[in-house]
Amino acid sequence: QVQLVESGGGLVQAGGSLRLSCVASGSIATIYTMGWYRQAPGKQRELVGVITSSGRITYADFVKGRFTISRDKNTLFLQMNSLKPEDTGVYYCRMEYKDTASRYLEVWGQGTLVTVSS
Repeated sequence: QVQLVESGGGLVQAGGSLRLSCVASGSIATIYTMGWYRQAPGKQRELVGVITSSGRITYADFVKGRFTISRDKNTLFLQMNSLKPEDTGVYYCRMEYKDTASRYLEVWGQGTLVTVSS
């Protein structure tokens, strides 16, 4: 069974930084995309950014150079700088992949809470 485990969330003051990690494990044959999403209280989940297997990265407009996505094998990172109170929310990792049975699947992590105080 494939799973994603996020870590690195916490409480930070506005203007501060956090680095999130997401480790994928299990019967993974090929990773197609890995991405970060977030959900603020009372709002819908939204895309933060995604990286493809070729290394192409797409960011949401609100990132505006503050966040950086990177990937090292089965681990996805999100470096967040210049954090704002509106960045508060649960950050989720998502992966599209092919498993060892050649099935095309997606999986979500359980999320990690980021709280930015003003």
